[in-house]
Amino acid sequence: MPSRPLARHNALAAVLGLGLASFSGVAAVGQAVSDPAAGRTPAEQARVEAVTRPTEDFSKPEPFELRPAGAATVLKTLNTNSFSHASANISFERELDFKVGNAIFRKLWVSSPSSTASSDGLGPLFNSRSCQSCHLKDGRGHPPPLGEEGVSLFLRLSVPPQDDGDREALAARRVKAIPEPTYGGQLQNFSVQGIPAEGSMVIEYAPLRVTLADGTEVELQKPTYRIEGLNYGPLHPETMTSPRLAPPMIGVGLLEAIPKADILANADPQDADGDGISGRANRVWSDETGRVELGRFGWKAGQPSVAQQTASAFRGDIGISTPLYPQPAGDCTGLQPDCLEAPHGGSGPDDTLEATAEMVEKVDFYSRNLGVPARRDLDDPQVLEGKRVFYEAGCIGCHRPKFVTRRDSLGPEQSFQLIWPYTDLLLHDMGEGLADHRPEGLADGREWRTPPLWGIGLTETVSGRAHYLHDGRARSLLEAILWHGGEAEAARQKVVALPAAEREALLAFLRSL
Repeated sequence: MPSRPLARHNALAAVLGLGLASFSGVAAVGQAVSDPAAGRTPAEQARVEAVTRPTEDFSKPEPFELRPAGAATVLKTLNTNSFSHASANISFERELDFKVGNAIFRKLWVSSPSSTASSDGLGPLFNSRSCQSCHLKDGRGHPPPLGEEGVSLFLRLSVPPQDDGDREALAARRVKAIPEPTYGGQLQNFSVQGIPAEGSMVIEYAPLRVTLADGTEVELQKPTYRIEGLNYGPLHPETMTSPRLAPPMIGVGLLEAIPKADILANADPQDADGDGISGRANRVWSDETGRVELGRFGWKAGQPSVAQQTASAFRGDIGISTPLYPQPAGDCTGLQPDCLEAPHGGSGPDDTLEATAEMVEKVDFYSRNLGVPARRDLDDPQVLEGKRVFYEAGCIGCHRPKFVTRRDSLGPEQSFQLIWPYTDLLLHDMGEGLADHRPEGLADGREWRTPPLWGIGLTETVSGRAHYLHDGRARSLLEAILWHGGEAEAARQKVVALPAAEREALLAFLRSL
């Protein structure tokens, strides 16, 4: 009888029409085979393309649609912990590493010096004391209530290139943006004792009413941002800002395991097919590999890997040094000398690491293995009708339903899985309404990466509230749709024109994801 992991791989093999002989005992747990691009043979690649082709039959669910993360899909009772479970196909031995990573993810860091040596090094400037404080219950963040400081929403800062050195660094992709000279790459509204915080983000909302074709009125809220209480002098006059909400953590290991070629196959930067949707890849510098890589993570696909995303968050959001970014002062700049000279959490002058390699590896492992919950109500007639509307409105032009992950993924849990993330991981012009006018790598000020939709229907279950889009401005799924523009304008107009029954069906489908 095959082992449990091999049995799950064989189940997918059956879906793809692949014989059992396609899976050696080693390849089934992630070893590359003949195709170096994705660990697939040419015959397997052809079958993968067939199984990931969008359906045209909306009379019933597709095979294996219940499990959006393949064998890693979580089948547990739905509650506030629904985004916090491990991949269902994780081994007992590896689940211990997941639990250790969870503990570090939840750890509240403290300032240095401290008697809790394994937890000190916070800041000196920071946005949050823990990963969990931003990614609430491993889900998405929310804008701060009126008059309160933001924790899971902050402002990115940058300026246009100031000299030839800046222009060369951007051209070579060694940097994604030029930090604001005094305040760095993001506004940090908290600090340790004795060091002033940088300032406070203030949000104001103006109502924006949209009338649908059937007469229904929807009130959107348009945010504007300003910074008050700057403690280190004025911002550069050309400073660009961009609000960023902490996204949900589920499924990131599977997104990392999508073959690069499969992502690039959907890119159409010149809109050669004339469908009004381009889609292009962000190309960003990897501090892990020392070369330009495909961007996958972040609202503008500014990070190439889970590991670099984790290390960047430790540095920028919490002010914790790691092996990838060993400088202990986080995002402090040369114009903040007290911040640079503050005590750090390393063991000595030559050891500035505050999060060790083992700690970071455990957080990476935890992040990669946060499981995606199973679909709900996928055979409900209303949900099936909503799926048809979603497809026929053109939403899948960006929100690509299916991929098959690499065989040679970083972990066996992510290896060779049929997944349903509803994203293409590409950049799209989303129109002036969502524009931040701040470039990041190849992404311009109107472009955003297509966010995955899996788990979106459980947002309120996990977080107790609903906030969508890059800054949390949308309070409902319909509001989020109505903010779409640019390449998504045609799909938006189709939704605006829908009869009420079809519109409700569309929303029921989204809630089932």
